[in-house]
Amino acid sequence: MSAHELKDLLDQVPDTRELVLHRSNSDRELYTAWSDAHEDAEYAYCEWRVNGGGGRYSAYRAAQDREDAAQDALSRG
Repeated sequence: MSAHELKDLLDQVPDTRELVLHRSNSDRELYTAWSDAHEDAEYAYCEWRVNGGGGRYSAYRAAQDREDAAQDALSRG
C-alpha cells in the first residue's frame, strides 16, 4: 500500500474524538494521553528523519494528529 493510498484510507475513518490511553492514572488521564502521544510523535518523527519514506512520514503525521487531539483535550481539561 502506498502512502497516498494509506492517507486516503485513513481520511475515510470518522473522527470519534475519543482518546485511547496506553496506561491509566485516574488523576492524570488527560496528561498521560498527551504524554504518550507526544512520545509516539517524537519517535515517529525521528524514524522518518533518519530513514525517510512516505510510510514513515504518514506514521509521523498520524502520531502528531493524536498528540494535537490529546493537547486539545488537555487544554479543555
